[in-house]
Amino acid sequence: MGVCVITVSINGENRSFDAPLTARGLLDALSLDPRKVALERNREIVPKSMFDDTQVVDGDQLEIVHFVGGGQQSAVSEGYRVTDPLQIAGKTYGSRLIVGTGKYRDFEQTAEAVAASGAEIVTVAVRRVNVSDPGQPMLTDYLDPKSITYLPNTAGCFTADDALRTLRLAREAGGWDLVKLEVLGDKATLYPDMRETLKAAEVLISEGFKVMVYTSDDPLFARELNDMGCVAIMPLGAPIGSGLGIQNPVNIRLIVEQSTVPVLVDAGVGTASDAAIAMELGCDGVLMNTAIAEAKDPVRMARAMKHAVEAGRHAYLAGRMPKKRYADPSSPLAGLI
Repeated sequence: MGVCVITVSINGENRSFDAPLTARGLLDALSLDPRKVALERNREIVPKSMFDDTQVVDGDQLEIVHFVGGGQQSAVSEGYRVTDPLQIAGKTYGSRLIVGTGKYRDFEQTAEAVAASGAEIVTVAVRRVNVSDPGQPMLTDYLDPKSITYLPNTAGCFTADDALRTLRLAREAGGWDLVKLEVLGDKATLYPDMRETLKAAEVLISEGFKVMVYTSDDPLFARELNDMGCVAIMPLGAPIGSGLGIQNPVNIRLIVEQSTVPVLVDAGVGTASDAAIAMELGCDGVLMNTAIAEAKDPVRMARAMKHAVEAGRHAYLAGRMPKKRYADPSSPLAGLI
């Protein structure tokens, strides 16, 4: 009796295997570590606990994804950590800076920049595994998910359905329910499509996800997302990757004043002063990627951003002096010679 051969589509590429074949057998044949990937069969996620029992059959459409740089926990000063922590979804973080992991030269530089930034949360994209070269390094080889919080995001998604599919796969791949939702409106501006964002957020929250959400700087949309149950509101400072800085500080401040969950500026930061301004407006944190990754010296810029976020937070808590129309001498005038 001849060997039965089946043909399946894996990440859009047809592959043939000997049958019978289980999901685990498939991953073994591809030299993939089941702990580091998520498997979707005919648009339904296969739980890791079912890999041994799930049969792969001829004609199956399979997607295998993992985390890549997308969008070593480093200590910040003890006083900063203890006296003024950031709390998101019931968890405490010492750093108020979140950094992306895309656009770096390689994973080594990514890890160096993350360490220099002091960030304890990094955003990661969910992408197909390169099944033709399963030995390629993965982000998890350089940033240990046990010592730093991975924040899966939906970068590149333009519909609510795509975002939902992506984050469901992310939860299966890594087990995290804290996620960053962004649904983009068009490729030119990368502004959020708020109708699709609201639709996706409602479903994700109903499924138990803890949603940090990228939004426009419209206070009304931000309030709706807050009231819906998102765990953090993330208005843009300027278009993604533009480096233009905070373009609408008035609206950012309004969003801060009305929100009952953390507000973090997401997108548009170009340099350290932009991060400080965001914090001085009362934001709870800042998320950035391009400003660090595309600097001439990303590691040095990451360190600068760490200090800028801390300085901006201290300035906000200290309370700035009032602005005045005329000069006010620093030294007393009484007793002049």
